Amino acid sequence: MSLNHDVRLEIRHLKLLAAVAEQGSVTEAGRRLHVTQSALSHQLRDAEEKLGAALFLRLGRRMVLTPAGEKLLDSAHKVLDELHTTEAQIEGLNGSTRGIIRVSTECYTCYHWLPPVLKKFNAKFPSIEVNIVLEATSHPIAALLDGQIDVAVTSCPPRNKSLRFTQTCEDELVIVMDSHHRLAASTHIQPRDLAGESVFCYPPREESTLVLKVLRPAGVQPARVTEIPLTESIVDMVSAGLGVALLARWAVKNYLAGGRIVTRPLNKSGFRRRWYAATLRQRPMTPYLTEFLNLLVRTCSLDSVPG
Repeated sequence: MSLNHDVRLEIRHLKLLAAVAEQGSVTEAGRRLHVTQSALSHQLRDAEEKLGAALFLRLGRRMVLTPAGEKLLDSAHKVLDELHTTEAQIEGLNGSTRGIIRVSTECYTCYHWLPPVLKKFNAKFPSIEVNIVLEATSHPIAALLDGQIDVAVTSCPPRNKSLRFTQTCEDELVIVMDSHHRLAASTHIQPRDLAGESVFCYPPREESTLVLKVLRPAGVQPARVTEIPLTESIVDMVSAGLGVALLARWAVKNYLAGGRIVTRPLNKSGFRRRWYAATLRQRPMTPYLTEFLNLLVRTCSLDSVPG
């Protein structure tokens, strides 16, 4: 396959563009890049000549991006960030003490697992970066397959030969409701009890565990399904008597003390789910990635014990 890309700019051009845009002057950018002002000015003119467009407006001593400059700066950030990530990953594969792990999980609440993991991990691998990719939260597996992240924490592992799954823990999902709700007197809740109820879930509703694995198989139709991305907001809605939700027991543990809400098991035996850490099967398991997964397993297992 031919890779005949006619690219006129070089990495040095992108670095100087980012530096000048951030510092606001060629002089300050030169100090940051350890390049003389004349050399930096020459490189900037070279970039503008290659593109046939001005990248900055010279307003006295201040350098202000033109529309062309803003467009290029956006690409520069993406290219430089990607290059930094790739270099760190390659160094890690070569046994270097440097590296990077990009992590995302399918539920914002589950990021509470990471601080204790990071504290232990950083003590052992202080030069390994761990980046939490929040924008991939709604689609961690897709982001993993696209190479945007390195570890995806999920409770719904798809069948895909390209992925390796490490089970981290189990947790229990319980029905959460207002303490005065009609079902609060029950010892447990059955799916049919939720017929006609308003339910709250994390987005997207098409992937809601309550809808897909509880209500739909039982042929139960709720009055409405409302998406809310934050656990705290769901609890607020539930405590106001506006509906019920299916949430992890550990996620609502701190809200129970005030008596605003109560929880009940789903069915007599309860409803449990398993969590997995997904990685790409083709990616070598470096010592630092192996340790990160081991810490995730140990930390999540301790944290998910019903209380």
